[in-house]
Amino acid sequence: MAEFCRRAGLPGLEARRSCRENTCYRPHAHDSFSIGAVDTGSSVLTGPLDGKTRLEPGDVIVIPAGQVHACNPDHGQWRYQMIHVDQDWATCLMQGRISSPLLDGIRVLRHPDLHSRVSALNDAIFTDGALETITSQFALLFTELEGAAPEHAAAAEADSDLLVRLAPVLQRLRTDLSNPALTELAESIGMTKYQLIRAMRRATGLSPLAWRQNARIVRARHMLRQGRPIAETAHMLGFSDQSHFHRVFRAHVAASPGSYRE
Repeated sequence: MAEFCRRAGLPGLEARRSCRENTCYRPHAHDSFSIGAVDTGSSVLTGPLDGKTRLEPGDVIVIPAGQVHACNPDHGQWRYQMIHVDQDWATCLMQGRISSPLLDGIRVLRHPDLHSRVSALNDAIFTDGALETITSQFALLFTELEGAAPEHAAAAEADSDLLVRLAPVLQRLRTDLSNPALTELAESIGMTKYQLIRAMRRATGLSPLAWRQNARIVRARHMLRQGRPIAETAHMLGFSDQSHFHRVFRAHVAASPGSYRE
C-alpha cells in the first residue's frame, strides 16, 4: 500500500507513505533530493555503501539525486516515509552550500529527533499545511541533517572524464526509442560491448539496459504527475505494451502507474 501527496508551488515536491511486506525495489536512482524515514520494521539498503546496511526503525536516509540504491524489507513488514524535492531548490535552502555533506552521497542518520522532524514535515505536506511553513520546516530540517553525525555514509565517486565519454551513449539510451544494440552503442564511443557495460556500471552504478529503464521511469513519473494517460505514457517512452510498462514501473516505484498517477 502506498499513498502520495504533491503540492503545487514547491518544485518537485512529492511525499509518500508506504507499507510493504516483500521485496519490491530494484536498484534505481531519482532525479530529486530524497529523504526517507523508517517507521516500523527493518530493511536492507543496498547501493554505493560498503556492502548491505540494515535500516532500523527511526533511521533517516538522505539520498542526493542520481545515487543508485534500493531499500527492501529485511523480513516481514515495514512502514516508511519518503520526501522528494528538486535538488536545486534544496541547495538554495541550504543557503547555496553546494559543498554540503548532504549532497555528497547517501547518509544514514540514527537520531530520534530527526525522525520526528521528517514525520512532522511529511504530516504538514499531507495535511495541506501552508507553503511558507513547509519551506521553513525544510530549511530547519536541512540544517539539522547537516549537523548530525551519520551512522553510515558513502561519498559519491563520480568519474567526470568517464561520464563525458559516455555522454553520447546516455543521450541515446534516454531518447532513442529504437532500442539500439549494445554493440552499436559501444562502437559509437570506441569501446567493445563488454567495456561499455563495465564503464556504465563504474560511472552510474547500473548496466546500460538498467540505466535506460531507470531513465524512462523517471520521465514516466513526471508525465503521470502532469496527468498524462498511462497508455500514452507507455507508448511515448517506448515500452512494448502497457503491461510491460506496468511491470517495470512497479519494480522501480513499488506502486502501479495508476495508483501513482492518482
